[in-house]
Amino acid sequence: MGITIGIVLYEGMEELDFCGPYEVFGMAVASQDDDRVVTIAEASEPVRGFHGLRVLPDHAFDDAPPLDVLVVPGGLGSRQEMRNDKLLDWLRRVAPPCRWITSVCTGSLILHGAGLLNGARVTTHWGALALLREEVGDASTVLDDVRYVRDGNVVTAAGVSAGIDMSLWVVGQLYGPERARQVQRMMQYDPAPPYQAEV
Repeated sequence: MGITIGIVLYEGMEELDFCGPYEVFGMAVASQDDDRVVTIAEASEPVRGFHGLRVLPDHAFDDAPPLDVLVVPGGLGSRQEMRNDKLLDWLRRVAPPCRWITSVCTGSLILHGAGLLNGARVTTHWGALALLREEVGDASTVLDDVRYVRDGNVVTAAGVSAGIDMSLWVVGQLYGPERARQVQRMMQYDPAPPYQAEV
């Protein structure tokens, strides 16, 4: 049985939060006959991202396959989804057998809502660190100034592009560092932004 990587979609998700991991994992499984990346949403209808991109999920919750890796993106829609009982109940069902449970940006709020971060060291987008701290209270330790953090089999990434870093790390765990380096090279992922952001 091959590896199945499932990426959750929902209204108002940040597009690169799921597209970045999709690209990384998609390249990683391209040479693996039995491995696959699938997208999963509450229903089978198209899902609209925060910037308007519409995506048709491969599966609804009801017909999603068992997962080895779970990816939950962030975005402003996460504020609603972190209290969506249908999503949270589904996550509680599918997460326990997963090798890796991951989030990008405020996807960590959704993982917390499902009770999947208890006791873990976690992170999120810098603009949502205070909100995550408020939500988790003493249940988890929220870290600043990290691209991603692994605690047990939970890996949470900071905002948007940090999800690419996190996904490459997970590829290294699944297939070995050399495969992760190959994927990084194929993506020509060697960030050199033309304007350094003010910090």
